[in-house]
Amino acid sequence: ALLPGDIESRSAAAQAEAVVIQDRYAAGPDGVRIHYLASGSGPLVVMIHGFPDYSGTWAQLTPALNDAYRTVAVDTRGYNFSDRPKGVENYAMPKLVADVAAVIKAEGRDKAIIIGHDFGAIIAWNFAFDRPEMLDKLVILSVPHPTTFANELATNPVQLRNSQYAVNFQKEGSEKNLTAEVFAGGIKDPAEKARYVEALKRSDFSAMMNYYRANFPIGINAPAPGAPPITHPPVTVPVLVLHGVKDPYLLASGHAGMWNYITKDSTLVMIPDANHNVHHDAPELVNRTIRTWLDARK
Repeated sequence: ALLPGDIESRSAAAQAEAVVIQDRYAAGPDGVRIHYLASGSGPLVVMIHGFPDYSGTWAQLTPALNDAYRTVAVDTRGYNFSDRPKGVENYAMPKLVADVAAVIKAEGRDKAIIIGHDFGAIIAWNFAFDRPEMLDKLVILSVPHPTTFANELATNPVQLRNSQYAVNFQKEGSEKNLTAEVFAGGIKDPAEKARYVEALKRSDFSAMMNYYRANFPIGINAPAPGAPPITHPPVTVPVLVLHGVKDPYLLASGHAGMWNYITKDSTLVMIPDANHNVHHDAPELVNRTIRTWLDARK
């Protein structure tokens, strides 16, 4: 018979085993190597960071999942330990989507749950459009569906004004004004800030701007006057969206009507006191919501 202490010891040992982090790489179709951190076992969850960030952004979500899921935190191309190819064309959306597919295949899987934040969420939406057969479920942080966001840009001058940064990023030489230390200004924990600065110093700031130069019309630009509306294939898996109401870059109203473009159940969670980095501003709520939502759909 097992004593209570034995049960606790085994539970602690199992938990410790589950959080072992592996450094791994996948190679995309163009040969670019994508670094990722993997841990746990179970259904595959691929987490995609945004701008300006890296795989470590998921450090709080990973242990909330990896006791029952195989969690993978990606460094997208241009960032941290992933390859940093030169040229705007190397950051076009088809290549970014192909990188995610390469990670799934490197894990020996046919499909995955995809979680994305910021530009990672734009990649996640486009993965849903382009690789539906490889998508199990979709979790989006902070970024509206591209169609509803295009409508928001076309009708809400506040959102159009707040999106001007994306226009500025496309200007030649915009990367010269960027530093890791400036980006880390809002991070309060010294150890976390040091890791963040180190990761961004390994990254390519021209590559970061190339994401916007190559993809600005995809999901973050309103159609020109008189042009046909931007359309995308329907999303055919369950979708969870979490958004900080205080997000100054992407307004919460941009999510209105997203359910019209999703054929399965969709869940929208608005967090009143959270900003754009909703997974950092309300980590306990975000982590618990994602875990509960995923478990209910196993």
